[in-house]
Amino acid sequence: MMAASVWSGYLTFGLISMPVRLFSGARSSGISFNQLHRTDHQRVKQQLICPADGQVLDRSEIVKGYEFRKDEYVIIDPEEIKKIEPKTAKTMEILEFVQSSDVDPVYFESSYYMTPEEAGRRPYALLTKALEESEYVAIAKLTMHNREYTVFLRPHKGGMMLHTMYYKDEVKELESFGAPDVEIKDAELKVAHQLIEALAGDWDPDKYHDTFQENLKKLIETKLEGGEVQEVEQPRKLAPVIDLMAALKESLENAKKPAGSEKSTQEAEARPKARRRQG
Repeated sequence: MMAASVWSGYLTFGLISMPVRLFSGARSSGISFNQLHRTDHQRVKQQLICPADGQVLDRSEIVKGYEFRKDEYVIIDPEEIKKIEPKTAKTMEILEFVQSSDVDPVYFESSYYMTPEEAGRRPYALLTKALEESEYVAIAKLTMHNREYTVFLRPHKGGMMLHTMYYKDEVKELESFGAPDVEIKDAELKVAHQLIEALAGDWDPDKYHDTFQENLKKLIETKLEGGEVQEVEQPRKLAPVIDLMAALKESLENAKKPAGSEKSTQEAEARPKARRRQG
């Protein structure tokens, strides 16, 4: 069964127009819990209650209102919202092309697959190929979910991905953020580079898992089977690094040993902790 699209319309650049659809590219997932009454384990219900008269309301009785003064609202009808939708509600116009390296990932919000309708296959393939060869990405405007987004289009596996982006005023600056005022020694930097190389690998998202969710699944299975929940061993509190070079060298030695080998584990436990040594 094919996933439902979240937007359909036309992508345009210059005088070229192509019908396209968007599908969610990523979403968070996890174990969810229901709220139960502690004494009889019945699911509790949430009701919409008018505080003025205590009446329980049906959802059909609910309208949207904007508070323009304290406890004063202007009522907005969904049909009125549709009347003011900009042209980007059905047409995604490319505004410009920029180098992909110029876009800071802090602006990325959500990801979508963009696929062409039958009539748009050739211009879609042409634009994708041109983006791949030029190393440019497209910036466009798109309206969905009652909001106009700036979006970022990039080639991916022969097709195009769309990423909604935060606006400049939504990206928060942290006043104290930046490079610490400290001196970095050349020898320390050299060993740090060696440690990075020793831990370098190919990007493979299959390697990474949510350990907490996996532990929750095990907890649920254990409870269903009537077993006893085992507490996960927590790491010891680490002391601050005092001798940075010694800690770097020890980290590099550990990185060179096969992961999980008994010998490396024994040696690591027997070796004095570099972070606790004075320089």
